[in-house]
Amino acid sequence: MTTPVSPPQLLSTSIGDFPLVECRLPVGDKELSVLHVHAVLSLDEETQFLNLPDQRAPYGLVLWPAALALAHEIATRVTEFRGKTVLELGAGTGVPGLAAAALGAEVVQTDRSELILHMCQRNGERNRATGIKYQLGDWGEWTDQTRYDWIVGADILYADTQHESLERIFRNNLAPNGRVLLSDPYRPPSLSLLAGLEARGWGTKHSRWAIGEGTAARAIAVHELTPPRG
Repeated sequence: MTTPVSPPQLLSTSIGDFPLVECRLPVGDKELSVLHVHAVLSLDEETQFLNLPDQRAPYGLVLWPAALALAHEIATRVTEFRGKTVLELGAGTGVPGLAAAALGAEVVQTDRSELILHMCQRNGERNRATGIKYQLGDWGEWTDQTRYDWIVGADILYADTQHESLERIFRNNLAPNGRVLLSDPYRPPSLSLLAGLEARGWGTKHSRWAIGEGTAARAIAVHELTPPRG
């Protein structure tokens, strides 16, 4: 559920000021409070959002259904995330990373935008999250050499021009026995990358979530990837 923040708060950006909205999301025995500027949950809402280029907020400040699905998936894997290290790519409002931190993981949330990372940090502070670091990072000019138990990302596979960079990060930044967890609303470019990874020896399986209500609910796949052996 999303509601206006009380008292009203604005996020100032280079393209204008946006009112902040709160989403409350149960994760295990906790409830996350996540600020965002707009929620795009159904396909109709996404179409309307994308057709207003002069008025829309930056993608990363918006709450997307894939982020909610990934957070719910993480919440079902308490023992798999507790005490583990997690790299979140394209963190946006930070919901999946917050869910992992709530389970006791050490999380690095990354994005190429300082404004997006500001929102991540603001949400981290709002939830009194511990164990989260915030790091600027461009996938095409990636410098982080750390290896993580998990690499997670919500709706980050939509641009096929980024696929090579993302696969390189998956290969170079996974710890031994590490896994990748990606949520996606069955976008064709995403399915193309996943098929390519499987052809190159990656193990793949997925679960399915429905985010939203009634006939407008959005089907979201959460893909778990394991790297090739050897």
